[in-house]
Order: sequence, then structure tokens, then C-alpha cells
Amino acid sequence: MGVNALELIAKDGIKENAPKFNVGDTVRVHVRITEGNNSRIQNFEGVVIAKKHGGIAETFTVRRIAYGVGVERVFPLHGPSVTQVDVITRGKVRRAKLYYLRDKVGKAAKIKTKFDTKPVGKK
Repeated sequence: MGVNALELIAKDGIKENAPKFNVGDTVRVHVRITEGNNSRIQNFEGVVIAKKHGGIAETFTVRRIAYGVGVERVFPLHGPSVTQVDVITRGKVRRAKLYYLRDKVGKAAKIKTKFDTKPVGKK
């Protein structure tokens, strides 16, 4: 098994309609949750604070504040559990990783929004 075989496998698993979003964007991630025999979709909305790796193994970290406690989840971009990612707002940031938001609370943790000419979610 050479490098070419691994590349073919990676191309097979990559989602064609993967959403385009960056660090600093507020996103709503639709996650498939399996509880026993039942399966349902749960939403997780927050700010993307990091994107890591690339290709088939690409992951992104989303942070939100729930009941005064910061909650972070790492999602695989091309995994079967992530069914959909909606971009709510585009953020204007100057860093690749926003780990400094962990220490900020309230208004200090806000991210400026980028004003695009085209609406969010449209191609």
C-alpha cells in the first residue's frame, strides 16, 4: 500500500459539499446523536476557535457558553456524525487559533463581524 492508495482512500471519504468557514465564524453544527436504538440530530452553536490537520482528518473546535460555563467540542469535518454546518456570522480575527477566548468573559469575548457583500450560506 503506497502513498497513492492512501490518497485514493482519503479522496473517497472527503465530503464534496463541506462548508467553507474559518476561525472566528459563528457556526451551528448539526450532530447525529445515537442513544440506544434511537438516533436524533442535536445542534451545537458557537464560535470556531481552531481548525486543525487537513484533508480527511480535518477537525474544528467550537466554543460556546452554556449556563455560565464554557463548553468546547471538537468535531471531525468529514465524519459521519456531523450532518450539516451552518455559518451564522463571519468573524473578523487576526489569529489562527482563538484560545485566548477561554480567559475572556462577557463583552470581552465578543468577535467583530465581517461585513460581506454576499449573504452567508450562499455560493
